[in-house]
Amino acid sequence: MKNIDLTIQFQFCQLDELNETERMLVEKAIMATDNSYAIYSNFHVGAAVLLDDGSVIIGANQENAAFPSGLCAERTAIFAAQAQYPQKAVAMLAIAAKNEHGLVATPVSPCGACRQVILEVEERYQKPIRILLYGTDGVYVINSIKDLMPLCFLDSDMRQ
Repeated sequence: MKNIDLTIQFQFCQLDELNETERMLVEKAIMATDNSYAIYSNFHVGAAVLLDDGSVIIGANQENAAFPSGLCAERTAIFAAQAQYPQKAVAMLAIAAKNEHGLVATPVSPCGACRQVILEVEERYQKPIRILLYGTDGVYVINSIKDLMPLCFLDSDMRQ
């Protein structure tokens, strides 16, 4: 038996170090937190998707008393984009979150279900999705969801 190490690399920067488009997308994600329906957790997440034609679609988490019936901000934004513009690839995704104290300091990362959805969108269009995770302390910049999922499960895995 041998050990195998997996490592990931991503960038950490301040909001003002992002380019104009990236900053705009983060601002849209921050604004989308106001559209969250989070009466149970009081954890409001906003997401903004940039399509390859420049269109921006926002999403926000939506909770429900039957907890499995809610949906994360990332998926609401991606599914809305896919439903409205199925021919357009997702180029970038920004995520922001706030709680009862305001915007969180440390960037939050997508849950496992959202990671799988992002992965399948990357595979669908054969293009990596740049991911911007915002926190007041700074922004994590990830070049592809595969950087967060080095041992990911793809459709092609079922066909080997």
